[in-house]
Amino acid sequence: MINSQRLARRFTLLVQIDSESRSEARVAAEIEKILTRMGAAVCYDTAKEKTGGNCSNLVAKFAGNRPVPPMFLSGHMDTVVPGKGVRVGFENGVFTSDGTTILGSDDKSAIAIILEVMDVVKENNLPCPPVELIFTVCEEIGLLGAKYFDLSLIDARFGYILDSTDTKGIVTRAPAANKIFIQVYGRAAHAGAAPEKGVSAIYAAARAISELELGRIDNETTCNLGIITGGMATNIIPEKVEIKGEVRSHDPEKLSAVTQKIVDAFEKTTQALRGIDTVPRVKIVVENDFPNTHIPETHKAVVLARKAAANLGRTLESKTIGGGADANIFFGKGVVAGVLGTGMTDVHTVKESISLKDMEDTTRLVLEILQVHAAGDSA
Repeated sequence: MINSQRLARRFTLLVQIDSESRSEARVAAEIEKILTRMGAAVCYDTAKEKTGGNCSNLVAKFAGNRPVPPMFLSGHMDTVVPGKGVRVGFENGVFTSDGTTILGSDDKSAIAIILEVMDVVKENNLPCPPVELIFTVCEEIGLLGAKYFDLSLIDARFGYILDSTDTKGIVTRAPAANKIFIQVYGRAAHAGAAPEKGVSAIYAAARAISELELGRIDNETTCNLGIITGGMATNIIPEKVEIKGEVRSHDPEKLSAVTQKIVDAFEKTTQALRGIDTVPRVKIVVENDFPNTHIPETHKAVVLARKAAANLGRTLESKTIGGGADANIFFGKGVVAGVLGTGMTDVHTVKESISLKDMEDTTRLVLEILQVHAAGDSA
């Protein structure tokens, strides 16, 4: 039932439409055109007012033909850089770019698959639950589309996001993350003429960092300081340093504890170095970037996907990952999303690729999920 040529053609079309984060309007217009021809009711929320982009999240609804609860399918429309002027190659069943840009299978493979699924359903009048499609913006720059998504536009409270590599797994656990912004202040002075009049913000920051455990803390928790900027010149005692980092953990208590250790290290170090002076001093802002995802094995999203896979003679393993996705944001809002893979490899690099076979396999899985759910076999 799958039209492989249409799937390949549509994927090629989508990846060749530039849609780096905050510039998704053109690809959204193409998706809207396709969905409208299918008979879907299409609308947008108002996310662009908060993301600063040129497009909001796109929502499309299909009424379905079976009286079962609605479910959603989702992917994101934006890509990372360099994503302008993508030229697609296809050889031995594998899509690649020309090596000067990313390919964009993250996440346009998801969009092409979802569109093919709905085409097949419509063409063959297959049993189908009410289906709501959510195509988000600005996923690659902080899950912004999902964060600002208007949940009142959908009725479904479970579904699937196609935004992973492994076609044989369903992501059920992903960590929460805190972003940490640190500013260390010292006092500027001439490094050669009067260094004793200065207080080095870099030295204070380095002392604090030396007290920290970074990298993998345990099997659930990681910590990283990824950006450090500061100083004006080699002959000036640095007055200010800015540090940006993150902590991730599947355990909210560990997330809080490791975050607090970072805060304490900078506050105690700067205080110890300060003496009776007013510097060095520190300003720290902690922001929750996204909540954790933990879908129970008994949840219908997992049970349904596994049954569908079994019907196809496949197995589907629960996966725990270290990254965040739109699913984390939805989960924090009470909407459960299992993350399925499309087969994309080397994402976020110019070596990115995806095979048509993997896309076909995921299309079959999603089609079967719809069939099983339409039959009322998800519980």
